[in-house]
Amino acid sequence: MVVVLKNEATQEQLDNLIGWLEEQKVLVHISKGEYHTILGLVGNTTAIDTDLIEGLEIVESVKRISEPFKNANRKFHPEDSVIDCSGIKIGGGNFAIIAGPCSVESEAQVLEIATKVKASGASMLRGGAFKPRTSPYDFQGLRAEGIELLLEAKKETGMPIVTEIMSAHHLPLFENVDVIQVGARNMQNFELLKELGRTSKPILLKRGLANTLKELLMSAEYIMAGGNENIILCERGIRTFETYTRNTLDLSAVPMLKELSHLPVVIDPSHASGIARLVKPMALAAAAAGADGLMIEVHNDPQHALCDGPQSLTPEQFDDVAKRVFAIRKTISELD
Repeated sequence: MVVVLKNEATQEQLDNLIGWLEEQKVLVHISKGEYHTILGLVGNTTAIDTDLIEGLEIVESVKRISEPFKNANRKFHPEDSVIDCSGIKIGGGNFAIIAGPCSVESEAQVLEIATKVKASGASMLRGGAFKPRTSPYDFQGLRAEGIELLLEAKKETGMPIVTEIMSAHHLPLFENVDVIQVGARNMQNFELLKELGRTSKPILLKRGLANTLKELLMSAEYIMAGGNENIILCERGIRTFETYTRNTLDLSAVPMLKELSHLPVVIDPSHASGIARLVKPMALAAAAAGADGLMIEVHNDPQHALCDGPQSLTPEQFDDVAKRVFAIRKTISELD
């Protein structure tokens, strides 16, 4: 349920209403915008008399929300959320490129890539320390050592780091990580999502390989229900019957998610296509579609990468993509 208050509502009136609503055994989510204050009620609201609330002097309107995702719903929070990632903001007109290797392989490798992608305009460094692989015989990542190498790169470049978690047991290792990534395979690992809801760190939540947008938003709801509202949604392609690309990039997810939710949306064109030469056109299309950011894999020697070399750009290729993406965003802002 959503309660929209009139502009002239005083703080005392607001406090009295919230106090009464909480007595009805519901959680009250407060969203203060430029023109309205909105109260989002989470819980069993069936016994609450909407006519009674709507008759109050300070109430403009009352609406029941049919969608199961409440906290992530734009009706609860009409204005775009802006997620602060250690000084780098995403959402609400703030755009960021997250770039780096699929997997951290060595100190020299991650430092070289971090320095080059930052010079090209990337604002955050991505790198896999824990790697979920289809085969148990493939490289599984450097784990704790990989996180340490990312932190060294952060010291050198000042870039916030983004890396994937695979188990709640690993959370202590992520204490100094700026953004925790939940990969596609863990999107519905609900126990992990609950644990992340108890943290305050930004969470980059990737859509599962065969999941709907509603299921993605429900996974975000798991985290938000725990108290952590710092969530970035990521479309990384879904599995379809097409075989020429690794996955099928669903660019319609950008406007649809923005209509349904206030959370920022980033696109990962690297995992979506699985082919380096397709990353540029998909990245440009994502920027034109209104994405709040991009997540792009970059490797200084893709042919010898230990993980996902075929979809990784060289630093020189990334520089070209970044320049074109920023040019498209500038053009769009001028048209607006």
